[in-house]
Amino acid sequence: MARIGIAGAGVIGAAIAVQLIERGHAVTVFEKDGGGLPASVGNASILAIPEIDPIARPDMLFAAPKWLVDPLGPLTLRWQDLPALSPWLAALLAAARPQRVDASRQALGFLMRQALAAHAHLGALVGLEGHIRHTGALHVYDSQSSLDKAFQHEQRNARLLGFEVERLNAAETRARVPALEGALAGAVFSAGYHTLNHPETFLARLRQVIRDRGRIEDQAVTAVLPAANGVSLRTASGDHAFDKVVVASGVWSRDLVRRLGLRVLLETERGYNTTWTDPPLSLPMPVFFSEHGFVATPLDNALRVGGAVELAQPEAPANFARASAMRTKMRRYVPALPETGGVEWMGRRPSTPDSVPVIGLSPQDPRIAFAFGHGHLGLTLSAVTGRHIADLLEGSADPALAPFSISRFQ
Repeated sequence: MARIGIAGAGVIGAAIAVQLIERGHAVTVFEKDGGGLPASVGNASILAIPEIDPIARPDMLFAAPKWLVDPLGPLTLRWQDLPALSPWLAALLAAARPQRVDASRQALGFLMRQALAAHAHLGALVGLEGHIRHTGALHVYDSQSSLDKAFQHEQRNARLLGFEVERLNAAETRARVPALEGALAGAVFSAGYHTLNHPETFLARLRQVIRDRGRIEDQAVTAVLPAANGVSLRTASGDHAFDKVVVASGVWSRDLVRRLGLRVLLETERGYNTTWTDPPLSLPMPVFFSEHGFVATPLDNALRVGGAVELAQPEAPANFARASAMRTKMRRYVPALPETGGVEWMGRRPSTPDSVPVIGLSPQDPRIAFAFGHGHLGLTLSAVTGRHIADLLEGSADPALAPFSISRFQ
């Protein structure tokens, strides 16, 4: 049994903690706002198994200038933050080269093939049953050309990962989701998606297991301090000594990593959503409005509409006009969407330029593990990340994890 400290109690840190506890380790998790709502509870509640395409790719670069002109479009940049974001953006451009895109797809595909089984196992560990629904998802398109192109691409991904996709015309799309009353060309139905009942319920259950069988400290970790006899996590209350530690603090992981003398490119893709409790309409599955960069997801007695990308520093003030813009766009397709009563939210997705998370041991000290940078896929990859980190800390290294090493930034 090892004493293991974890910096971060979002869905990544919590999933790691539960799996380490199950293996008999003494685990303490530190979270600066243990009762708060991290980015992992504001997500779309989707296990997005088909999403192996990195954000950095040629088609995205061609579309980006048009998107950036619209301050409420699917992609925006807080221009006053451009100097701070420039190194990450330069690496994003480099990551869009075809060879790099293919490498990212292969790396993400490796994790996606294991993700669903890992989630089922993690759910069993914490006593959850029926919390994952095999819903599939619709990707709605405005134009015939966009629909044709998307279907061809989704077919390629489906063949790689082993699920079915269908191309639907407008009438077939409305038959699947009757709430879609507005104009549309059609949709791609992908059977590869699964939906959790509610991400907040899932995270709360993980944290409860940690409280029952380990510890959660409501403190922020400010430094990781290796020593001959262990590794300490520094907080405002002092230094806490462990045999091994995990850095899983989302975008704030970059500060802990840099204080260890390592380099990492990690910024926030900030996203917005609106959630209605007991909404007057229901969706049988998630619906992606793909040309506008957002998704509507049915939750337990709730409906969530959110997404898009805002590149900005983590501390920048929220711009909830982005949430309002998504609601306005969705009413073109779903006129029954309520105009009032929803709760707005903003979260910070910690993202690497190549969309490949950091999952591995420190090249300086194998007692320190890193797990951050999951971008839009934190919930999807949380369980499988937890399993791999637990294996690594117990001395089992999978060679297929090499693309996820922080060494690629050094």
